[in-house]
Amino acid sequence: MPKSFLSDNESLVKKASLLTLGAEKLASGMKNGNFKSLYKGHGIEVNGVRDYIRGDDVRSLDWNVTARMGKPFVKVFEEQRELQTFLVVDSSDSMLLETGRKTKYEEAAEAAALVTLASEINGCPVGGVFFDGEIHFSSKPRSGRNQSMLLLQHLDRLSEIKTKGSSLGTALNGAGKLLKQRSLIFIFSDFRTGEWEKPLIALSQKHDIIAVRVHDKYDDELPSLGSVIFEDIESGIRMTLPTSSSKFKKQWNDYHEQKIALWQEICQKHGVIPVILKTVDDPLYVLNNVFSKKIKG
Repeated sequence: MPKSFLSDNESLVKKASLLTLGAEKLASGMKNGNFKSLYKGHGIEVNGVRDYIRGDDVRSLDWNVTARMGKPFVKVFEEQRELQTFLVVDSSDSMLLETGRKTKYEEAAEAAALVTLASEINGCPVGGVFFDGEIHFSSKPRSGRNQSMLLLQHLDRLSEIKTKGSSLGTALNGAGKLLKQRSLIFIFSDFRTGEWEKPLIALSQKHDIIAVRVHDKYDDELPSLGSVIFEDIESGIRMTLPTSSSKFKKQWNDYHEQKIALWQEICQKHGVIPVILKTVDDPLYVLNNVFSKKIKG
């Protein structure tokens, strides 16, 4: 059984009050992050029409009503100020390896909890899809404390469920089917799987996405232990690797850097914000930094 990912062995649900203190600043950043789906300038619906008044923006003319009535009418818009957030959280085996103080999943779950509570503070609906080799939980965005606690409960339980493989692509496709309006989507994963690129690109065409790649120290540097048998815990492939070889260490590091660069390139090309979250990082600091950069941009 994986150890609890909070230092005092309390669950996220029990830690909700403490996490809420940190989430308050994140909530402010989310409101002011200037994403396409946030609050102003986008996401407006036509609420009716009225007579044209001198000085109205001609771009708001309703030409169908104007033609039918024989005089100019303009559209009346209602701003959709409600931000809808959605979490895609990976608990596959590679996220659960214990290589330091915290696993990748522990780091991801805490970050996801902060986003959940920040959404609650803002009065915004929040939903999610949680997975490993299978989809274990999904929920349309809903508002309120009960929804927040439901998400935190499932984040607490997720590391106890074991299904080999990673269903990241399936989870992204599922998010696209669940979400009926433009949303801000957070993906927490190490992206150590395939077939996620097309679903990510499709999702980015309708939503704002922050892709958080969770990283630990052994992703790019192995300890010198001589020849060691490694097994891919998701595929079962085994091989012997010369961990003390400087040549091998460089190849390992180069391969990791190439994978990161390709991931960042795909994200940036399609308007997805790529973020690296290390297991030694404070997730609140990293998330706040994302929004502060977006505001300045």
